[in-house]
Amino acid sequence: MALRDSDPAEVGGYRIEDRLGSGGMGVVYLARSASGRRLAVKVVHGQYADDDEFRTRFRREVAAARQVSGAFTAPVVDADADGPSPWMATLYIPGEDLGTYVRRHGPLPPGRLRDLAAGLAEALRDIHRAGVVHRDLKPANVMLADDGPRVIDFGISRAAEAAGMDALTQTGRVMGTPPFMSPEQFTSPHEVGPATDIFSLGAVLVYAATRRGPFDSPNPWETATRVVEGAPELAGVPDDLLPFVRLCLEKHPKSRPGPDELLHLLREGRLPHPRPEPAPPETEPAPPETEPAPRRRRWWPAAVAATAVLAAVAATTTVLARAGGSEPHRLPAGWHAWHRRAVDPTAENPNTAGPSGPFSRCVLADKALLCAGDGIMAARFSLADGRNVWTRPMDPTPAESTTSGGGTIIGTRPGAVYVYGADDHDIKTGGEDAESRTTHTVQALDPDTGKQLWRTVVSTVTDGVGPETVGAVATPAGVVTAIGDGSDSYALLDAANGKVRWRHRLPESIGDTSGDCLLSGAGGQPYLTCRHMDEDTDRTRTTFTRLDPATGHGRWTVTVKGAQYLFGQVRGHLVLGADPLMDKLTGFTLVDASSHVLTTVRLSTPRNASGAHLVRGTVYLTLTSGSVRAIDPLTGRELWQSNSTVEQPGPPTASAGRLYLASPTGRLAALDLRTGKVTGALPGRDDGDNSGSGLTASAPVLSGDALYVPYGMRAVYSADVHGL
Repeated sequence: MALRDSDPAEVGGYRIEDRLGSGGMGVVYLARSASGRRLAVKVVHGQYADDDEFRTRFRREVAAARQVSGAFTAPVVDADADGPSPWMATLYIPGEDLGTYVRRHGPLPPGRLRDLAAGLAEALRDIHRAGVVHRDLKPANVMLADDGPRVIDFGISRAAEAAGMDALTQTGRVMGTPPFMSPEQFTSPHEVGPATDIFSLGAVLVYAATRRGPFDSPNPWETATRVVEGAPELAGVPDDLLPFVRLCLEKHPKSRPGPDELLHLLREGRLPHPRPEPAPPETEPAPPETEPAPRRRRWWPAAVAATAVLAAVAATTTVLARAGGSEPHRLPAGWHAWHRRAVDPTAENPNTAGPSGPFSRCVLADKALLCAGDGIMAARFSLADGRNVWTRPMDPTPAESTTSGGGTIIGTRPGAVYVYGADDHDIKTGGEDAESRTTHTVQALDPDTGKQLWRTVVSTVTDGVGPETVGAVATPAGVVTAIGDGSDSYALLDAANGKVRWRHRLPESIGDTSGDCLLSGAGGQPYLTCRHMDEDTDRTRTTFTRLDPATGHGRWTVTVKGAQYLFGQVRGHLVLGADPLMDKLTGFTLVDASSHVLTTVRLSTPRNASGAHLVRGTVYLTLTSGSVRAIDPLTGRELWQSNSTVEQPGPPTASAGRLYLASPTGRLAALDLRTGKVTGALPGRDDGDNSGSGLTASAPVLSGDALYVPYGMRAVYSADVHGL
């Protein structure tokens, strides 16, 4: 776009080269720094520059926007809120915006759609973590760069909206773009939160898949009405993304998942049907003078859509409400605080040892809590009242000479949960002696009923050690698991029927020593990690191989020095490091998941820990004393150290603002993610026979504002995090 005579030659010392576009808030220029770096510089129109309140709010929003630095956003590099014309410079992203691309080339193919969904979900996660809500996510604000989508244009519009609210109203302007706005942006614009961006994400994906929005109408009035009350038009959206899109387009903000949940759904292939809109609590009826909600919702489209006829499109942002602010209270319908212990399905068998510790893992599936461990293959608890709907033992008929081992949940998919099973069988070997063999299986269970959908034998051994020592990973195609009587191979079990689709031997140089190779997942992909010992030098090296779920072959492999483990993935980088329980953690090895380039990050002080956990982009080192250290794996910088007061903490769970740690006895602490300060706690419980208090607890599970804490012996309790 050619420059005009009125355009400046430079802004903030950056030489202007071209005009990229213009809108209601200002003009965007292509500029170049002294070092040759290309930037996109947005200069605000003069009518806002003359408003002191605007400048104050703009300065605040620039500070917030600087915090957004994810892999799928355009970072802010410079800004000036005090110049003659306020401006902000972001990194220039070459390429077309999504709207232009779709208009020129048509809808995106399914593979690119899924990549777009993942990229935008990760971008929103980073934006929301920075305390910002975009509020104008639309195709024009999504750049299609070579290495993935980038979200642009946030950080200005909130300031403009607040400064000129009266003027905007008088000229008939609303903030946002009606086809991609959420219902609450029309009905209650002052209560808009991060869920509004999720709704816009769903609308953007529909446009990318079909070249039209889900609520397109001939005029803005009808569009606004459809957004608030109408059903979305989803014809043409690929079947595998339909559940994802429907969840995003739920009318009620509380019914939409957050970015982390969306990423988990994409990675695990768990795309459930939309959740029902939460019903208002029966104990808190609306006051008599309050107009019923259905009538109120029908009134708003007419009033607000009228102003949308002259809508001026602008990117919008707002600061997230922090803990104790105006965020909606989200609890499962009918929820109340509860504690339950799973029924022991083999209690009548005198040869079966009783429970001795807490569950090893709990997950959310099919609107319920599923837990496993200590002889329990899986048990279902109701989220609302804790009712133990069903329990399946690891071994329903244990042998006389052995006891059932611990259960493990591998993962979930819509309509199924993947678990390990183990059946002991006594075999006479001569005389009166009996030898016990254990048949290890991977099973798919119906989360609603506990019914076995399929069962696949993966090994039969005499020492009781099964393939769970090597591990398994749930993928959309099925379960990648160790297999063979010596766990010497790995295979894919089909998601639909459990049949072996492919099978490969583990690297022969490893031998059959359990633990030398591990299967693990990161970024939604399966990896094979193997340790190799050089007999001449006694030095260890570790290989990390990205597996292709379709064939089982390695797509690429990297080799690092020493014994290292895969902690997870952060912003497109695998995070590798030593086990701090065995060796001091001196730093991390970062592997770019796209280029496979290795980078070493050093810690200022080597650390030992009883546990190391990567949660929401931060590594948390825990000690049995309750001490916790938070470390940024991308820089090695220690963010904070705190005493949680939780003895023998298990893996932590995090929300957007707090970290939750629990002990085997059920003691709970909530820590501020930014400072590590303990902001809430609950004492341990003595109602579940805590003889297993010397063991490690599993991670608490968060569903909205309800936290589920495994403790004691096969027990769980639930608490409202707002009460901590």
